[in-house]
Amino acid sequence: MARLSGVSVATVSRVFNGYSDVHPATRERVLAAAGELDYAPSAAARTLVGRRSQLVGVVLFTGYEHPDIEHPFFQDVLVGLKHGIGELGYDLLLFATEQPGAYLRRARHHRVDGIVLWGVDRADPELPKLLEARIPTVAVDLELVGPRATWVSSDSVGGARLAVRHLYSLGHTRIATITGLVGTKPGGERLEGYRHEMESIGLATPQAYEQPGDFYAESGAAAMRALLALPEPPTAVFAASDEMAIGAIRAAAAAEVRVPDGISIVGFDDSRVAALLSPPLTTVRQDRTGLGIAAAQALAVAIEQPDEAPAPNVLPVELVVRGSSARRP
Repeated sequence: MARLSGVSVATVSRVFNGYSDVHPATRERVLAAAGELDYAPSAAARTLVGRRSQLVGVVLFTGYEHPDIEHPFFQDVLVGLKHGIGELGYDLLLFATEQPGAYLRRARHHRVDGIVLWGVDRADPELPKLLEARIPTVAVDLELVGPRATWVSSDSVGGARLAVRHLYSLGHTRIATITGLVGTKPGGERLEGYRHEMESIGLATPQAYEQPGDFYAESGAAAMRALLALPEPPTAVFAASDEMAIGAIRAAAAAEVRVPDGISIVGFDDSRVAALLSPPLTTVRQDRTGLGIAAAQALAVAIEQPDEAPAPNVLPVELVVRGSSARRP
């Protein structure tokens, strides 16, 4: 490379590490030689010289029973993150684990420039260590605030309120919910939104109408079976995820309760299968790919501007009305 371009090895290094004191003509010669040789600079070498690895660590807690990486939500966010971070010149390094903790040690070992966290418990003792270390960090669906840390999420409270308001507009007054994990930001906020909207329109919320779930189909089916067994079952259900709504639809069919004639169901996510169900699922659409892109953009600011903490970003949601919800007979 140096011989072909007629410059020193040091000059080649300065070109690829972005130094501004290289003459434009010299820079063009080096880049032309690189193109001719199909040369790409070593990432390890750039880390040593520029103190940047151009790597972003993605910490994903994959859970004990359900591997979160298989959930459609996580897949779509990861796609958005990959596109967003790739456009900014970074590569992803996935830290998928069934055991929480040790995020800081992994980040330092791999010399990542920043971290994206999701699926992580808010009580994880590793989180304060990350904040104290001042490693640029963005959390998805977890409120994490620090000198170089921020978070992104969807408007779960507003989305739940949209779902309840839609069902009420169809004449339903016995509206139940299947919650997500209420210890998580999405699960807790969707339950909060359900309760707030039910209260605002003057509807009762019996404790039995709040059935627990974990965002997966099996819990949705179990919750629907419990709701249908009540002395006064609901006529409509808001499920805090499409996966749970799918489970609820299957359980209703097994009990010979038709959707939406016998019970209306609304989900949350607008996953890729929502429109393919029979009946197609009414749901609250969140921009899952957009969440990943927003996380990437926020992390880039935290990395490139160490004195500026990016503001949290709550992405809007919208109600998508399909065939699983109908006016009460």
